[in-house]
Amino acid sequence: MTVVVLIAAPPGLRGHLTRWFVEVAAGVYVGNPNPRIRERLWSVLAERIHDGQVVMIEPAATEQGWSTRTAGRDRWTPVDFDGLTLMARPRQSGQPWRPANEVKQNGMITRQHRRS
Repeated sequence: MTVVVLIAAPPGLRGHLTRWFVEVAAGVYVGNPNPRIRERLWSVLAERIHDGQVVMIEPAATEQGWSTRTAGRDRWTPVDFDGLTLMARPRQSGQPWRPANEVKQNGMITRQHRRS
């Protein structure tokens, strides 16, 4: 199952999602598109979100069984904490909180542990 959340999205984008998803609440879409459709949808969402925000939660071979993608302005950012994906909130400056000992690998931000 795939979940898409739209915040302050253009009206045409919401209509575009209803081809493959059911809108279960305002801006929350649930569906089961195949990986090819999901990739094409993500490229359309990321390109057309402009000043809004979009979050896609999709199946993945992780400990949690899912992964997250985000796009748009002032968005929450997925951060990897020892294999557990958590969402970092944007700060007032528009930059999300990040630990001082972070390392970016494979598109995810991971923490390096200090050894004593």
